[in-house]
Amino acid sequence: MSTEALAGLAEERVDHRFKGLPPDADGLTVGELAAQRRNLFTGGFATPVLALSAERLEHNLQLMETYAARHGLAFAPHGKTSMAPQLFRRQIEHGAWGITLAVPHQVRVARAFGVQRVFLANELVDPSALRWISAGLDADPGFRCICYVDSARGVELMAEALRGAARPIDVVVELAGGEGARTGVRTEAECAAVADAVAAAPALRLVGVAGYEGEVPRADPERVHAWLRRLVALAVDFDKAGRFPGVEEIVVSAGGSAWFDAVADVFAEIPELSAPVLKLLRSGAYVSHDDGHYRKLTPFNRVPEEGALEPAFRLWTQVVSRPSPDQAFVNAGKRDAAYDLGLPFAQVVRRDGIERPAAGIEVTALSDQHAWLRTAPGADIEIGDWLGLGLSHPCTSFDKWPLIPVAEADGTVVDYIRTFF
Repeated sequence: MSTEALAGLAEERVDHRFKGLPPDADGLTVGELAAQRRNLFTGGFATPVLALSAERLEHNLQLMETYAARHGLAFAPHGKTSMAPQLFRRQIEHGAWGITLAVPHQVRVARAFGVQRVFLANELVDPSALRWISAGLDADPGFRCICYVDSARGVELMAEALRGAARPIDVVVELAGGEGARTGVRTEAECAAVADAVAAAPALRLVGVAGYEGEVPRADPERVHAWLRRLVALAVDFDKAGRFPGVEEIVVSAGGSAWFDAVADVFAEIPELSAPVLKLLRSGAYVSHDDGHYRKLTPFNRVPEEGALEPAFRLWTQVVSRPSPDQAFVNAGKRDAAYDLGLPFAQVVRRDGIERPAAGIEVTALSDQHAWLRTAPGADIEIGDWLGLGLSHPCTSFDKWPLIPVAEADGTVVDYIRTFF
């Protein structure tokens, strides 16, 4: 990655764009503020403020690096989760093959910070974006971009936009999770037709197959394993038919954050093909994990002997109203906390420097700028208390915060993560 571009993030000035940061830090560079090592609780930070745990973040990075290596998987974590180049760098330092992305803007962010390998988990038919990626491939021999295709029409549009390109774009046929699933080709016969269309397009090169097992209808271990075996069989059939002439490696890719254990199981069964196989896992939510949706769904619940991810986010809020014994309000709402896959969880109350469990306190609703709390009899919470909330769904937590403090267990802020949504 680009050391210069990443270093430039530390030169950005702190100002009104970055909520939660100390007002008296305005005018400092991010690097200067980080060097002060302020405390999240006593250093002037204003609520609400989202923080990442330094220790848990590192734990999660190490755990998935180890997991992928143990199972012989290449790893391209989905960058849409954080859209944070600093985290892309750490993921790559922890062994990632590259970064998965979903839309052209995300690719532009990754390229601006020097990501050299991009897996675009979407069919790209926008001519401007295609020509931009093509120009990047022509200008940088070290840049590799792999893109989904899921229709002959999509291939036609790509070929039109890329006519005359000096270097083809690598593509993989996307196999749908099933009828009624999101994107992807529904049947093997249709997959072959899409592959035929790619073969007739000089600006495209077929290098493999891919899909997303999280879209398997009524997903359970049996159905997910069966779909993954269909994906592997598709790669084998394509290879027998000579559809990968001259490729350096054959790409077989799957893996969200809920079934990567199944991916590891089935990808271990991939037979020897005509070229080495890049078994590419794309899970993204692991980097911060969460206290809700993914805490319930993580494959580590099924294979606890392989380790456990740790929720790294905490949203610190402040009680601003206590209108009745059974109700309270804090100053964070839909603008600050994810709510699409469950409401935040009241975890700890902080008063006078002392933290204790948020017993008898439940988040029941979010307004734009408030969380509604139900308080049980005896719940000890007062106006002015800080309330730490756990969150559900990393993707819609990161996107609400352009600059996120990274704090050690004692509250010392050691870094700031810049996001680009």
